[in-house]
Amino acid sequence: MLIGLILALAAGSLVSLQNIFNSKVNEHTGSWSTTTLVLGMGFIASLLMGLLMEGKNMFTLQHMQPWYWFSGMIGVGVVICLVQATRLLGPTYAISIVLTSQLGFALLWDSLGWLGLTKVPFSFNQLIGVLIIVGGILVFKLGGAREPESDSSTGKRQQALNLK
Repeated sequence: MLIGLILALAAGSLVSLQNIFNSKVNEHTGSWSTTTLVLGMGFIASLLMGLLMEGKNMFTLQHMQPWYWFSGMIGVGVVICLVQATRLLGPTYAISIVLTSQLGFALLWDSLGWLGLTKVPFSFNQLIGVLIIVGGILVFKLGGAREPESDSSTGKRQQALNLK
């Protein structure tokens, strides 16, 4: 279990780091260029690591449902949506919403046993946990510091008041 926790923490930090990198790439290119670069580099890296770790066995794909092959296409949607959300909302707010959405949909799919998952009984404690996280995001967004005013005369008046 400890290894699972460590891997989950590492994945969270890597997703956050990747989101920041993707956002910076998107500042210099478009969303589709960013997506192509991110997924293309991911393909190359995973192909090389797979060949190194598993060799030819990497290409032995048995007992797989046909719809699982569309996973890479889902990745396109993930990258595009994350890049745009980060651009529009900022990294912290966007990732908070993404992670909460992940948790909520994971709860839904687990509870319904969809997509080949073992059905996990739904509990209101799980729902309350997700709602608490949503509340935390609202507190974070609505209770945050205000942005400084852009009017230079207002700023000068504030500086004058601070000097008195």
